[in-house]
Amino acid sequence: MNKPLLIGPFAQLLPMTGLPLKGTLKDEQLRIVENGGILVSEGKILKVGVFNELKSDDVDIHHIEGNHVCLPGFVDSHTHICFGGTRARDYAYRNAGKTYLEIAKAGGGIWDTVTQTRKASQQELVEGILSRSKKHLKNGVTTIEVKSGYGLSVDEELKMLRAIKQANEDTNASLIPTCLAAHMKPKDWNKDEGYLDTIINELFPIIKTENLANRIDAFVEESAFSTEEIKPYFQKAKEMGFDITVHADQFTTGGSQVAVDFDAVSADHLEASTEKEIQLLAKSNTIATALPGASIGLGCAYTPARKILDAGGALSIASDHNPGSAPMGDLLTQASILGTFEKLSNTEVLAGITFRAAAALRLEDRGKLETGAVADFIIFPTDNYQEITYHQGQLKPSDVWKKGINVCK
Repeated sequence: MNKPLLIGPFAQLLPMTGLPLKGTLKDEQLRIVENGGILVSEGKILKVGVFNELKSDDVDIHHIEGNHVCLPGFVDSHTHICFGGTRARDYAYRNAGKTYLEIAKAGGGIWDTVTQTRKASQQELVEGILSRSKKHLKNGVTTIEVKSGYGLSVDEELKMLRAIKQANEDTNASLIPTCLAAHMKPKDWNKDEGYLDTIINELFPIIKTENLANRIDAFVEESAFSTEEIKPYFQKAKEMGFDITVHADQFTTGGSQVAVDFDAVSADHLEASTEKEIQLLAKSNTIATALPGASIGLGCAYTPARKILDAGGALSIASDHNPGSAPMGDLLTQASILGTFEKLSNTEVLAGITFRAAAALRLEDRGKLETGAVADFIIFPTDNYQEITYHQGQLKPSDVWKKGINVCK
């Protein structure tokens, strides 16, 4: 049996432990282990502490030269990185002042990506996911949620979910699949049976049989599915044992109430949330997920992150990486910018992309560096963790460790 491996020393090691899931976080609460080390074995963390105190004849050592900061691997809890084509034209139109409806009439919008994704083969989708996952991994994101939702038919949604599953076998990142078949109403639906009923009756059972996802998402919005339309859909999903997450309050409110009513794991977007929705989420077990990439891409207001935290809510921060509204796909850059506009402490930003983001995916084994957790951690070439958000995502990890293996040197 191989000896445990001790990695370090680190000028600063931030285990992100001892912090609450909900509410405000001050930087004074952040635990910093100086000259820290991580002891790992078989992909799990055995112990975290002072490097010299963890040294012994019973461990092998991977010595880190120079000054570095170590953090848990980042978790991106909301992405759409399974897609075909591009929407660069939409971006140009939007910046030139065209409205969403004008862009849609010109052949753009979500339906454009649906058309291009349907044209792509499963293997082409796999290759796209792998390329984008590699970029995320190099930027320190070791766990990536990936949605379907650009198929909008049973067969095409299955193609997407199977592509996500296949890609997960070929990437060093962990991909967490989510079924977003209720992304919008398909323009070409002309069957007698309602679209959502067809998804429930035909797609859900196959997802269960092939173990393609355990999460169901829906876009609750006037331009997609109303609060009343989506309730039977979520009810059936819950009865079948799926976790619920909701695209909520992006342009109009209503989605947050649905999320809380169905005890959703997370409610994502929330740019339109008012004090009523903020209080509702804060008093619930639902994680509020901010998507600053969509605000940057659309040029609209940010999620009221400061108010959510002050009200006692749990805040996750995700990239929303997608070809339309959030093409950047750089989680740390977006989280740092959100912190600037919403006046978030460094600890609140880092919590939002580590353990609070893991909670938005119901993953209890990552987002913190502690005994028993998956050995996912990232190393930045600096002696001061404050430099990470200060450089707004331009300070990149020098090393990314996944399950105790250095996968991005």
